[in-house]
Amino acid sequence: MKLSKERLFSDRDLIRLIVPLIIEQLLAILVGMADTVMVAKVGESAVSAISLVDNVNLLLINIFTALATGGSVVIGQYLGRRDREKARLAAEQMYVIVTALSLLVMAVLYLAKNFILNVVFGNIEPDVYAHSETYLLIVTASIPFIAIYNSGAAVFRAMGNTRVAMITSVMMNLLNVGGNAIMIYGLKMGVAGAAIPTLISRLVAAVVITLLLRNVHLEVNFASKFNFKPILSLIRSILRVGIPSGIENGIFQFGKVLILSLVSSFGTASITANAVGNSIGSFHILPASAMGLAFLTVIARCMGSGDVAQAKYYTKRLMFITYGVMVVWNLLLFFLTDPILSFYGLSEETYRLSYEIMVLHSAVATAIWPLAFSFPNVLRAAGDVRFTMIVSVTSMWICRVILSYVLGRYLGMGIFGVWAAMMIDWVFRMIFFLIRYWRGAWAKKKVID
Repeated sequence: MKLSKERLFSDRDLIRLIVPLIIEQLLAILVGMADTVMVAKVGESAVSAISLVDNVNLLLINIFTALATGGSVVIGQYLGRRDREKARLAAEQMYVIVTALSLLVMAVLYLAKNFILNVVFGNIEPDVYAHSETYLLIVTASIPFIAIYNSGAAVFRAMGNTRVAMITSVMMNLLNVGGNAIMIYGLKMGVAGAAIPTLISRLVAAVVITLLLRNVHLEVNFASKFNFKPILSLIRSILRVGIPSGIENGIFQFGKVLILSLVSSFGTASITANAVGNSIGSFHILPASAMGLAFLTVIARCMGSGDVAQAKYYTKRLMFITYGVMVVWNLLLFFLTDPILSFYGLSEETYRLSYEIMVLHSAVATAIWPLAFSFPNVLRAAGDVRFTMIVSVTSMWICRVILSYVLGRYLGMGIFGVWAAMMIDWVFRMIFFLIRYWRGAWAKKKVID
């Protein structure tokens, strides 16, 4: 299959797409770290509480975020076909579905508060419990706003306009960090001082990105009257991608919550080391995570235009870029691990655990994570979401959940057993996704009518 002479994306187009994505991901992680570092002033119990609650929030947030992914793929494929009207209608349908689901998610979290604190989190210490309850009550109210923001950002990314999402993210994150500084250090509000700015910043971001979509000059915009009436064909297309992705993301995060119960049994030092590890570990995978979003945009356009040859060409090109940036990035972070950890004010035991986890994670993530998590977005953008769901769910339960208990508890490896099981999960995913790509079944899938 030969590559057409006219490429859908020039090198300049790829740069304009990728750079804002990396900056946006970097800002999101920096704010996560800033939250952890600032709350560390309150104590390790506060750090543990935020980590526990954030994992539960992500469990449900990822479900409707997957619908935004489905919408992004559908919009991107219609734009590849040059059908702007269908792309606009798909964006409107996605907005309505995601907003409605996010309100339901928020209600579920409030109703299940006691179950989450007493059963899901297991036998946590009283001060961790108190901080968790405060943080959960405030941050849960922000779920509809982050859902709307993610939907708007997905629409802009589908258009290849990642700059707007980046600028909105900068604004949201500056509000968050500034609010943290005022409320934690100035007003001495503790965990509440980290939660309230999160709520406010997400609300502002949701409003701003929705207003920006009213620009009539955009390929996809809400300048005309918004259509709330269900369009079943578009909803089916969005759900065809969104539901399997939602199941995949939901079960993935649910597995992480189950593992948190195991980590909690290892004591506060392990809980905190795990929280710090997740925070800094996000830096290790940052370029690949950003590139995963680029894969969705580029490959969806290629598949929408019916050009499988270009989809394969850009898959190779984007993977080459991903690994090149990952190697340079993680070499830099390796030498900064010790200085970064020093900001957290950790106890000697927690510091040692965190350092050892981070060195291992950096090396393995560089080699495997792009193929395990960025690369399967090629399959998702083509509509091959059922396969990615089956592989991800199977790998999550067998490798990450079951092996975490085997290695961590029964073989006595503790927190290192949990992280080793996670890396075995990556290897499993990588192997099956590569086989699927080489066999070519993904290229025959259909998302839009």
